[in-house]
Amino acid sequence: MANNQSYAGNGAYPDSYYAASRNIIRTPKVLEGAVTADVAVLGAGYSGLSTAIHLAEKGYKVVVVEGAGVGWGASGRNGGQVVNGLNASLDTIRRRYGDQAGAFVGSLVQEGGRIIRHLVSQYEIDCDLKNGNIYAAYTPAHMKELEHKKALWKSYGMDDHQMLDKAAMQKLVKTDAYIGGMLDTTGGHMHPLNLTLGEAKALESLGGVIYEQSPVIRVEHEAEKPVIHTAKGSVTANTAVLCGNAYLGHVVPKLVSRVMPVSTQMIATEPLGERADALIPSDMCVEDVRYILDYFRLSADKRMIFGGGTVYGGTDPADVRAKIRPNLEKVFPSLKGVKIDYAWSGNFALSFSRVPQMGKIGKNTYFAHGYSGHGVTGSHLFGKILSEAIHGDLSRFSQFEKLPWIPFPGGRMFRAQYSTIGSWWYQFKDAFGL
Repeated sequence: MANNQSYAGNGAYPDSYYAASRNIIRTPKVLEGAVTADVAVLGAGYSGLSTAIHLAEKGYKVVVVEGAGVGWGASGRNGGQVVNGLNASLDTIRRRYGDQAGAFVGSLVQEGGRIIRHLVSQYEIDCDLKNGNIYAAYTPAHMKELEHKKALWKSYGMDDHQMLDKAAMQKLVKTDAYIGGMLDTTGGHMHPLNLTLGEAKALESLGGVIYEQSPVIRVEHEAEKPVIHTAKGSVTANTAVLCGNAYLGHVVPKLVSRVMPVSTQMIATEPLGERADALIPSDMCVEDVRYILDYFRLSADKRMIFGGGTVYGGTDPADVRAKIRPNLEKVFPSLKGVKIDYAWSGNFALSFSRVPQMGKIGKNTYFAHGYSGHGVTGSHLFGKILSEAIHGDLSRFSQFEKLPWIPFPGGRMFRAQYSTIGSWWYQFKDAFGL
């Protein structure tokens, strides 16, 4: 795959395990000519599809415009982990924005996972959805962090976490790498591209229309009736929703400086058969709690799907396999030399505050982005909240809209360099158990 910043050729999916094992093969419909809708959504990923489904269920005529294919971006490339919460902790949100904001966010951080499970059940989406995710700790400092998280979430009414000592951890994940961890019974994992494709099918069953391989070149977001333009057509709507996230590029200049694309890398091994069950007997997904973390799980056909790494600015490393393999073999030495069938990279949108952003530009154009690596649940939640706002209930939208956003130091030119330097401090802390 070429530079993640642009669409790949004809909109083909990257050479990922997810693309190779997708269970719905779509025939793309390209936007040609002028069409109208109640709501026009830019982006056929989780945010856009969640928004569109919730509106279509209310009877709105919804059109989605996608530059490549459904789930081509982060929604079809991610770790497939249903992890509750935002990148910024509830502690951070409460400290920055006050007790009211902390209580508000605390009341909804598990809702994204519930939305996913509802959609999977309601629309019979085949995406290998399973329950349980584990936070893994390398150091006593990590364990203290998890104990604090457990107590904090319990103070907001969420008592779904269980601390794990080393022995308990090894019953769930067979590795000597960790000294313990924490289990979240309300987390989970699934095949992310099949979830996206299933949601697209659900939207179409409700009368929604999806145009693919139709890159957006311009958005008239200040107009009373916003217009989304592609090279061959346009959609005029009463309301527009911009959900391009890390792949929006420079189409909407007002949003460019709000987030920065960051790439993360993943590999999928050959099928491991019985070895897989021995490595993760719990069949749960795992992520460690370092600043630049590893995350992994088993696929339905018993491959180890292992991700990690960060490149600020959203470029691809020269060799994904060479970058991620050492991390895999550190956690699971028995997989040393294992055949890697797939390796890929993808971007997420990082906000400087690590809090996702939701707002309006123009009278009738909404946007949501900046999930900062926690987009699987956050995007589904934000889609629902956007649909509420468009339908007239602004209560939850307004709470997020008023949270201040902070530009990256160094501006567009130097933001990646500044962020890289900042990350070194956190890597130092992780390395020395601080």
